[in-house]
Amino acid sequence: MNGFLNPSEVLKKLDLGKSLIAADFGSGAGGWAIPLARSLEEGKVFAIDILEEPLSVLNSKIKAQKLFNIEIVRGDVEKGTRLLNETCNLVLMTNLLFECENKKKVLEEGKRVLRKGGKILVVDWKKESLLGPKEKVSPKEVKKLAQDIGLKLEKEFEAGPQHYGLLFSK
Repeated sequence: MNGFLNPSEVLKKLDLGKSLIAADFGSGAGGWAIPLARSLEEGKVFAIDILEEPLSVLNSKIKAQKLFNIEIVRGDVEKGTRLLNETCNLVLMTNLLFECENKKKVLEEGKRVLRKGGKILVVDWKKESLLGPKEKVSPKEVKKLAQDIGLKLEKEFEAGPQHYGLLFSK
């Protein structure tokens, strides 16, 4: 969709390399997990979501597109994923935090599964956007929560006309 959020373009801005381990928190049907998995020559993406239906859709897409580097994990990122400590080089939190009751807990879970030097990408709705959810989370609030748990802001950017992007490191 022209003028909207393009996961492939946002991921290109990050210089991620080709062999990382990533987790997509709140992956849904794979809007971010699939482009990320396609960009990896080696590596893996854990697609984590609480809802069965979008994960089922993602599973069908994985099979149809013959993507063998995505592992589906059903779980609630606010209660903790089943990923081991320091498993990932990257955690995606895209269009996720606005719908979480405990945003700090989600960021803490991202930090827990992140290796030293790993990155957390937060992409969410701009407050001034007329589109999207009624309740939005501001970049200022996300930066404060991240700072409180010891994450360092690496980059702040416009992810699309309706979205902001924040990249944190552990």
